[in-house]
Amino acid sequence: MDEYERSSCGPSQAIMMAFVAGAAVGAIAAILLAPQSGQESRDQLKGYAKRTGEGLRDATEKAGETFQTAMEKGRDIVREQTSVVKEAMEAGRQAMRQARPEEGREKSSGV
Repeated sequence: MDEYERSSCGPSQAIMMAFVAGAAVGAIAAILLAPQSGQESRDQLKGYAKRTGEGLRDATEKAGETFQTAMEKGRDIVREQTSVVKEAMEAGRQAMRQARPEEGREKSSGV
């Protein structure tokens, strides 16, 4: 089992986590290096946190919608394939029913 399979998060979660971590590091660096008062820094941090939270909510909503769409498409495909398999099985049964009486006639006629 490779490292990707052992990971507890998928590729989209890893990207989101990297984005959030990068945003946090950038915000902290900007605040520490900016020549401003403590109150201004706190206000700036609150603004960053609020925007990041809104971004995460939007990303979460989009991910949920994408998941729902994928699930619906998957269900449709399963239904469609199930229907195809049922039709194929019924066609096979019909062919067997038609072939059986013919076999009986061939044996009785000596062919």
